[in-house]
Amino acid sequence: MHDTSKAPHPQDGIQSGDAAHSHDQANDQGHDQALWNADLAPTPLSERTWDWKAFASLWVAMVVCVPAYLLSGSLVSEGMNWWQAVLTVFLGNLIVLIPMMLVGHAGAKHGVPFPVLLRSSFGTVGARLPALLRGLVACGWFGINTWVGGSAIYVILNTLSGQALVGAPLPFLGIDPAQSLSFLAFWALHVWFVRHGTESIRWLEMLAAPFLILTSFSLLIWAWVEVGSLGAMLSNDSQFAPGGAREGQFWPVFFASLTAMVGFWSTMALNIPDFTRFAKSQRHQIIGQALGLPIPMALFAFISVAVTSATLVIYGEAIWDPVKLAGRMGGLGVVVALGALVIATLTTNLAANVVAPAYGFSNLAPGRISFRMGGYITAGIGIAMFPWKLMESAGTYLFTWLVGYSALLGPIVGILIVDYFLIRRTDLVVDDLFLKNGRYSRNGGWNKIALLALILGALPSLPGFLHATRILNSVPPIFDSIYSYAWFVGVGVAGGVYWIFSRKSKGEASCRS
Repeated sequence: MHDTSKAPHPQDGIQSGDAAHSHDQANDQGHDQALWNADLAPTPLSERTWDWKAFASLWVAMVVCVPAYLLSGSLVSEGMNWWQAVLTVFLGNLIVLIPMMLVGHAGAKHGVPFPVLLRSSFGTVGARLPALLRGLVACGWFGINTWVGGSAIYVILNTLSGQALVGAPLPFLGIDPAQSLSFLAFWALHVWFVRHGTESIRWLEMLAAPFLILTSFSLLIWAWVEVGSLGAMLSNDSQFAPGGAREGQFWPVFFASLTAMVGFWSTMALNIPDFTRFAKSQRHQIIGQALGLPIPMALFAFISVAVTSATLVIYGEAIWDPVKLAGRMGGLGVVVALGALVIATLTTNLAANVVAPAYGFSNLAPGRISFRMGGYITAGIGIAMFPWKLMESAGTYLFTWLVGYSALLGPIVGILIVDYFLIRRTDLVVDDLFLKNGRYSRNGGWNKIALLALILGALPSLPGFLHATRILNSVPPIFDSIYSYAWFVGVGVAGGVYWIFSRKSKGEASCRS
């Protein structure tokens, strides 16, 4: 049985005019104030202005960032050569593109953000848990990226002033005054965009995307000219080849790395409805994402590997950190390179790490917390976590951090896709998503089946995670293997459990009726 009694009529992937209420009209229909505010309400047709170019620009602007640049470096340091690293990045992003489009379908069809979509599967109250989990992960990334951007500003200022701003570390903080002010300045820039909402973010992404593409290729050309040939830039051999240091170990490393690559954007695979709710049609969100994610990610990975290999020839050491590389370039080049890095970090941080927690925190108390206030909370947590201290001990974060949270977020993806496509066949009664006593408010607003599926989906990866973080000294090898596939295991187990128990629950309900 599907939710069709009040289902919207799709019109090229857009909800019909009758169903796409304006924010004020939606509240007039008796929606509960504990579940509704203007930011969470379905997006009206007049605000669905994002075409495929906007989505492609969104992804290009998010792809060009420091963590993405470091991804390929982490793979080469694990023993891969350049084409193995680039191929792994491409495959990981091709895989995560599938749930990105599937979950994004709900936003484009019904105009609802991620926390509201969660209510159909987790319940009107239970949805707060996965939304909060997604939001807290984003807060971690927000702090890290804000520190990276602030560090770039700090290097620029010292380059222009002849290192005049380098000072003694402040008590408790552990960073000098200029570092602190650079961090706060970059943080304040985020707050400005939060204050002006998602449309200002779209404007920034559209403006930044071509500039970031040009800057990335300029960096590649610079390295090519300095070294003299592309062959010299890509000369590193795979350690997995016969006679290599890690001969015969390729596949275990590949699958663990593939999971990390999927985990990198698994956060956006969840909250992509926060953006596709503004899509002109399904076609625009699908084409835009297909063009904007896998290929640009692979190209950026190639640039990362090639430029870093070139630094071995130019400077005598492999420099994977683009901030450090820009500092070594000297002259006007450092200002241009780091300026581009600041813009790249800002665009990624706003889209990937501000929008999701802003909506998530708003969902906790819609009557009191707007999108803007949720963004301010995110920014506050970004300062409170002292990201520079986090980065000090985060040498292996690309694997421990990425694979670790993918084990938690993968089950949510599996539950969302099964609920939306297999159980509800893409039909939602949007009004009931905002009602305490609607069809999504069973058991006091909690869907126990979704909670069970979430727990069982994450549980198999827990021993491997505890081993990876050295909380446990050893676990049976099978758990390390499962952890290498954490996202895939989470999606499969949680999705399967949710499907089986939801079908069983529907069968029992039909028998009672």
